[in-house]
Amino acid sequence: MAAVQGNMVDAKDEADIKAEPVSDGFGNNHANDARLLSASPGSSAAAGNSKPAAGAPEDQQTLLAVLQFLRKNKLSESAEILRREAGLPEEVLDLKGGDSAGPGQGGSADTDGGDASSLLSRVTVSTPGGAKAPTKAGEDQPDVNVVLSAYSQQGDPALYEVYYSGLKKFIESVLDCHRAELSQVFYPLFVHMYLELVYNNHESVAKAFFEKFSGDQECYYEEDLRVLSSLTKKAHMRGNETLLDFRTSKFVLRISRDSYQLLKRHLQERQNNQIWNIIQEHLYIDIFDGMPRSKSQIDAMSGSLPGEAKREANKAKVYYGLLKEPEIELPLDDEDEEAENEEGKPKKKKPKKDSTGSKSKKQDPNAPSQTRIPLPELKDSDKLDKIMYMKEATKRIRLAPDNLPSICFYTFLNAYQGLTAVDVTDDSSLIAGGFADSTVRVWSVTPKKLRKVKTAADLNLIDKESDDVLERIMDDKTASESKCLYGHSGPVYGISFSPDRTYLLSSSEDGTVRLWSLLTFTCLVGYKGHNYPVWDTQFSPYGYYFVSGGHDRVARLWATDHHQPLRMFAGHLADVTCTRFHPNANYVATGSSDRTIRLWDVLNGNCARIFTGHKGPIHALAFSPNGKFLASGATDGRVLLWDIGHGLMVGELKGHTDTIYSLRFSRDGEILASGSMDNTVRLWDAMKAFDDLETDDFTTATGHIHLQDNSQELLLGTYMTKSTPVIHLHFTRRNLLLAAGAYNP
Repeated sequence: MAAVQGNMVDAKDEADIKAEPVSDGFGNNHANDARLLSASPGSSAAAGNSKPAAGAPEDQQTLLAVLQFLRKNKLSESAEILRREAGLPEEVLDLKGGDSAGPGQGGSADTDGGDASSLLSRVTVSTPGGAKAPTKAGEDQPDVNVVLSAYSQQGDPALYEVYYSGLKKFIESVLDCHRAELSQVFYPLFVHMYLELVYNNHESVAKAFFEKFSGDQECYYEEDLRVLSSLTKKAHMRGNETLLDFRTSKFVLRISRDSYQLLKRHLQERQNNQIWNIIQEHLYIDIFDGMPRSKSQIDAMSGSLPGEAKREANKAKVYYGLLKEPEIELPLDDEDEEAENEEGKPKKKKPKKDSTGSKSKKQDPNAPSQTRIPLPELKDSDKLDKIMYMKEATKRIRLAPDNLPSICFYTFLNAYQGLTAVDVTDDSSLIAGGFADSTVRVWSVTPKKLRKVKTAADLNLIDKESDDVLERIMDDKTASESKCLYGHSGPVYGISFSPDRTYLLSSSEDGTVRLWSLLTFTCLVGYKGHNYPVWDTQFSPYGYYFVSGGHDRVARLWATDHHQPLRMFAGHLADVTCTRFHPNANYVATGSSDRTIRLWDVLNGNCARIFTGHKGPIHALAFSPNGKFLASGATDGRVLLWDIGHGLMVGELKGHTDTIYSLRFSRDGEILASGSMDNTVRLWDAMKAFDDLETDDFTTATGHIHLQDNSQELLLGTYMTKSTPVIHLHFTRRNLLLAAGAYNP
């Protein structure tokens, strides 16, 4: 069986399997059951991945739910095999819903499988003192009721206020160096103690507890506390997403060892089991050796729904380097002088490689292999486009603090249908807008008008061998400056052009992502996978792949020729609000309303990085052209800079007064532009922000650095609109900055 499951079995394990006594086929081999129950992880009993720890109540609980499902669906043989693998006694299957009540069972069997919790008590070792065993956070539970039942009464409700006040008094009296770190426990403790009181129907006590201590929490938890204040009765808790988030994911705190020992000693001396139980069951304390962090260092990293990221979450190797560009000869223009051509030669590569080591033809040691993920082959039209790209690159303006880009602003006037999304093609020839009236509109921003392909009958008359066949297939009668695309049945929240400008993606409140042809201006495919609004979608830098994220908290990776997603990136505790591909297309970054950013590996779907620090939902992401850094913007008005390789925050840019909706690095990575709902575009000296970093700043032991408050030094310029929120930014191939938004009278 182990071989069927795909597990490697060594010779010793194989011998153990063969030596097992033959069962009668119904699991009546009690000697074998006993051996399975006491098997060590290295024995043959553990050869199958499904083997849980037999004595762990939380594993048994999940196991019983699975057995119940199998029996209910008449999969008795599978249930029997699973029972024997897990080492459970055979009467469990009879208890789980046999067709008839067996002798000694005291009445008829429940055809739906009975109550999982009552069965659990009959097949597991009872916990000391009769207390309910804590369940592992984040584990699949048989029922929501199991989640809620964790808030069982553990003491006099009147003492909750005393417990919390006592801990607060203790933390306020410790040394300053420990106080900031220990103060982190206030918020998660407050939430769980309040929920326990509500669940156990102590409504008046819970209300008094909330009113007394809610004002002591950090200001960035204000929105969470507002939601929490509406949970005043036990009935309100059932199915509440906020509650389930707190219950099923442990709140992560990063605390130095000295501070942790101080807290532990205090709670043990006071015999404060109530608080100690909550800390053990609902909190994950990531202990590090070294000096305690300062208040400013903690505030920089805190604020997200699940707390800080665990340090091990950011230890995985990330291949952030760029892929090697294909060798394409750049033809020389007749009007170019020879000297200019000589200067242009080194820039044959994509400008994204203008940073360190770009002119070397050697493979970047930090780059993934060319074949790590399958990428589409270059078509002739792609090669022509790359040649045009390289020609433009030779004429690119080199930006610097004393040479800022010009900014061209596209204002959508009379956009009463509500502009919700904007995108511009890589060559800056087309601009598209998504609107609240379910439409998508595409404009040409060059003198060349938009045309459709001719009808099939007309296409048959064309000489397909002619040099200008691509021009002949277009119908001049359909030429216009803009086209409107109809198909969605809800507001359009995200749009993205394909790199070759032949397709356009749009995502909508209707739960679909649509792929539009820019040759026929019709919808080719409707991708259905999300059950709720899809907030954002984006094409890969190489085309073919695209990513979407929505209200269902999941980001999905798609390919244009597959109607089902290739990968599902699940882990966020709230809506996935924005998505962005890494320049090498091997990673996807997602920003969420849970105030975290996650970096996902396209190859295996694993989460490679978790970044915390924003105090509001994240709405903008941008990778630097060299792939080393990530910038993020949120409703808190801050731009945070992240080093992807080390997995750490390396900068904070403050200046905006409202939500940041767009971020974009210049083509050479020198300048970072940010657009906000405060009607401004700001330019930042990205090169200085990253050059000031030294390797010594990265303290891997504690996983944090001291951030410089140098926003004013890095701010190069602020450009205001009359009354137009900036919702999109785009650098042209020559480093002209384009911005777009709808005039708000």
